[in-house]
Amino acid sequence: MGISSLGVGSGILTQDVLDQLRAADEAGKIVPIDLSVALENDKKDAMKIIDANMENLIDSITAIKTATLFDDRTTDVTGSSVSVTALSNSDVQDFTLNVTTLATKQVEESGAFSSESFLVASEAGTMKLNIDGQDFTIAYDATTTLKDLKNLINEEAGEKVDATIVQISSGEFRLFVSSDDTGTAQDITITDTSGFLVAENGTTGDTRLTTGMTAIQNGVDAEFTFNGQSITRSSNEVSDLVTGLTITLKETGSSDVSVAQNRDAIVEKFENFVDKYNAAITELDKMTKPSVDSDERGIFANESTIKNMKRVIEDMFSTVGGGVGSLQNYGFDVDKDGKMSFDKTSLLDELDTNPNNVEAFFTGGTYTNSDGSTTEVDGAFTEYAASVEVYTSYNATLDLFTTSITDKISSLEDKKSIAVERLDSKYEIMKKQYAAYDLVINRLNSTSSLFTQLTNPNNT
Repeated sequence: MGISSLGVGSGILTQDVLDQLRAADEAGKIVPIDLSVALENDKKDAMKIIDANMENLIDSITAIKTATLFDDRTTDVTGSSVSVTALSNSDVQDFTLNVTTLATKQVEESGAFSSESFLVASEAGTMKLNIDGQDFTIAYDATTTLKDLKNLINEEAGEKVDATIVQISSGEFRLFVSSDDTGTAQDITITDTSGFLVAENGTTGDTRLTTGMTAIQNGVDAEFTFNGQSITRSSNEVSDLVTGLTITLKETGSSDVSVAQNRDAIVEKFENFVDKYNAAITELDKMTKPSVDSDERGIFANESTIKNMKRVIEDMFSTVGGGVGSLQNYGFDVDKDGKMSFDKTSLLDELDTNPNNVEAFFTGGTYTNSDGSTTEVDGAFTEYAASVEVYTSYNATLDLFTTSITDKISSLEDKKSIAVERLDSKYEIMKKQYAAYDLVINRLNSTSSLFTQLTNPNNT
């Protein structure tokens, strides 16, 4: 008997009755599981927020826990004759550069040709191009034009020279060959080893591309002084004068250069740490907030794992430092609401007074005490990182906690599936029982109706 026919006979044991009973059962057995699953999913979503904030926090700590934090350098140049860049950990110093001569390339100009299509040779042969003591062989033949020769030079000797053709005026073309590098060693000579280069009138022994080449710019070395000491270099890009510095000579004249520790970069990283700390604490405050009001209570108000992590992060502020100081000595502070602030003035004052101690305090090393004794310290942010990484490292506390939530959701879903199967079985049986009862009631109703008709005096 189909569900749609249930209760047709009696009008008592209907499908609506079964549905109401099923709804009551689900309210007591399924809905609580659904609510638990929803809560655990909310926790899982909340953990994504916590994970992101904790990852940002540990990244900001990692950026300031190593000595390289203090290695960044900045350069300040007064004057326009040079520009200077400094590698990390280069020496902090001031110096003066006075440029008297810039290094130049060697540029050679050929004699005049009537066309770039002019055939430069009468038959196959070779010419030799020498620059900086290196020979290059250029092969030509009777079909080689001036333009072809330019291309051959670039193909064979392009690592050392650059050849190009310039139209000076109508009917006047010249080949220009310039050195790629600068300096006096870049002298360029071309020799016709075969002797088949031809003039405009067709005679061989043409010199327009050999001895007829004219130096329109001689390659010279750069000359300048470093704090009064005369220096010569073949290039305007000088990287072998002061370790870690690249000096670019731009024009003649004097410039004062200052290489200093990049304190703006240090301050920026400390400020970034404070921002990430406050972001993490704000989320943890919200998610662990205790309250009798469910709308205000944090989703992890009763989770010791998250509350303990928050407590560790907060307590580290007053415990790191290896016994030689505290973060407060360097401009850090925490207000009554648990929010951190940073005053860079205190840090910069300490860097001016004792930069070695500042570096040791934050990143580890030898700290010199006021009495002259020394203390080996791990570094405040190395300590901080170690405590935070107990929670944030791969497969550490937060990963395990998230896994436990996932496992609980899976367990609840299995529990729900079993409960639904049991209710399905229960109500399938009840449906059949109701159908049978409905048939009995219908028969009884029919018999009662017949008996009533038989005993009714009006029917006699």
